[in-house]
Amino acid sequence: MSWGVGFFYYRCPNCNKKFKYAQDLISYFGDEFGLCPDCGTMGTYVKDGPRGLDDNEYFEVEE
Repeated sequence: MSWGVGFFYYRCPNCNKKFKYAQDLISYFGDEFGLCPDCGTMGTYVKDGPRGLDDNEYFEVEE
């Protein structure tokens, strides 16, 4: 059984933005995977897995 796409959830230590990257986009983003979409700082890892109850709090970084 599949729960859909998994995500890596981050919080930016610089601007405090919450954001997430889909696990299947690791190869697309390469070294930029995990960077804050607003300020470019490497995010602080929060968790990973399927969408949770707090998923709407995190901005989804897309292609």
